[in-house]
Amino acid sequence: MRTRVTSLILCLAFVLAATPAAAQYAVRGTSDRATGENYRVEFGGFFWNPDPAIIIRSEALTQARLGTTIDFEEDLGLERTRFGQIKAVLRPGTKHKLRFEYTPIKYEQVGTLRREIVFNGQLYRVAVPVESALRWNAYRFGYEYDIIYRDRGYLGILLEAKYTDVEATLEQRVLGLSEFARARAPIPAIGAVARVYVAPNISITGEVSGFKLPETIDEDYKAHYIDVDVYGTVNLTDHFGAQLGYRSFDVFYLINGDDEGRLKLKGLYFGGVIRF
Repeated sequence: MRTRVTSLILCLAFVLAATPAAAQYAVRGTSDRATGENYRVEFGGFFWNPDPAIIIRSEALTQARLGTTIDFEEDLGLERTRFGQIKAVLRPGTKHKLRFEYTPIKYEQVGTLRREIVFNGQLYRVAVPVESALRWNAYRFGYEYDIIYRDRGYLGILLEAKYTDVEATLEQRVLGLSEFARARAPIPAIGAVARVYVAPNISITGEVSGFKLPETIDEDYKAHYIDVDVYGTVNLTDHFGAQLGYRSFDVFYLINGDDEGRLKLKGLYFGGVIRF
């Protein structure tokens, strides 16, 4: 998927760079921007129903048992859930954008274990109901600079700070067990974004950003974050548009060689944007 998005961005960049200047501007000093490109502030609201793949391992500081690698789908019965998402863009200049995004992700389920698992040093037994929850608040703060900007599209770079707050909780009330593990960290990221208008009011946008902590720094600390987003927008007016897209989060962390998380979400989303 990341390869396809990167290829899309490169193709869009080639189209933008190859567009003759005469076709871009009818008269010097005037602009014929596509519908939806004349704004200073943009707000978006979306619904996302991704396929989850979530694995957590957590070990207590003073423990006698090694932590189990827990698959939330196979072990705890996690199912697909739809989430809301908000986005905001402040555009102080034609080529400059300040971006914000917030995605509150929450899974809660009750099931019966088919195998014994160890979580934070506690043994959770089979045939006993277990209540589990995973809360993942994903924040995204970014700056976009459009290296190439035309009336019918642009190519830009992204500089971002992604803040991830993940908490997993397991309870077996019959046995009096209740444990949780939490990981919070700001993650820098760099990426690229490209948009092309296939019609005066219809655009296709692709963006990818990410970060990987070099393994040579410390083998007990590892992390990566890959974010891929491809979407189409139909702008009914300059002030309102509808969007349909495909999004993929891929997050991995290893802390002190003990606490580990692999969280992957991918799927379609839809929503709308308003602009001023």
